[in-house]
Amino acid sequence: METTWLPNLARRPRRVAVGEFDGVHIGHREVIAGADTVLTFEPHPLAVIKPSAAPRLITAAARRAELIADLGVQELVLIPFDRDFSELSAEEFVEQVLVERLAASHVSVGENFRYGARAQGDAQTLERDPRFATRVVPLVEVDGEIVSSSHIRALVGAGDVREAATRLGAPFQLRGEVVHGDKRGRELGYPTANLVPDERYVCPGHGVYACVTSAGTAGGAGGRIPAAVNVGVRPTFTTGRGLLVEAFLLDWSGDLYGEELRLDFLARLRGERRFGSVDALVAQMARDVDDARGLTASLSPL
Repeated sequence: METTWLPNLARRPRRVAVGEFDGVHIGHREVIAGADTVLTFEPHPLAVIKPSAAPRLITAAARRAELIADLGVQELVLIPFDRDFSELSAEEFVEQVLVERLAASHVSVGENFRYGARAQGDAQTLERDPRFATRVVPLVEVDGEIVSSSHIRALVGAGDVREAATRLGAPFQLRGEVVHGDKRGRELGYPTANLVPDERYVCPGHGVYACVTSAGTAGGAGGRIPAAVNVGVRPTFTTGRGLLVEAFLLDWSGDLYGEELRLDFLARLRGERRFGSVDALVAQMARDVDDARGLTASLSPL
């Protein structure tokens, strides 16, 4: 899939899906279905319009692009969303972006899509424009609840990664560079690859999770291996560190420092808690590893 910033775009007829698409969840996938081009924004519009209300994102730009490419889209077009762009009227957005730059023959949006300064335009406004055909996709529901990025963020933050995956259409993924920690896991017999979560993105709530992971040489021939992952502040020890993600890769050893680690969260095993002794902690870690091994074998990523 080709990724192009709007100012560098070549003009040709396109079937365009438009939206923020954070998470590329199952509702977004319905909007994207049948489109050869996805038009989205970088950064998130609220980061410019009202920074205090900007959400922590589910997916970084690279992950979002990968998920969109997996849907068979030919082209991802990024709008550099800044203050000037935010002041375009709804009519100017349609004229300058959809018609002049994209030459859109078909436009697909979710039924709650809004655009233009002060969100003047909506799906019905697009439907009235005779220059392209508009497809308005109804909101998708799971178990009677509307699938939305905000709800998925809440599920991930609460640690309910299995429920989040049913709405994402894929496991929630956290990725980042492996950094040096306190070497505490190595001393306990469970060396971990450590990530410091980026505060711009949502992170699973404190607890222990069954994951599958990939990172450079860690992927091996199959590309992915199971892991038991702790998200939290390690309350059994006084470290002075903040939030840390510690991944113990099952049946694997090696040096991942400086590499990008990708963790797909399959299930939450338990909450984080303080143990009365190191021996009690180590015994629980052994049970966590066994649980993670069993769950990763029985739960296939979506």
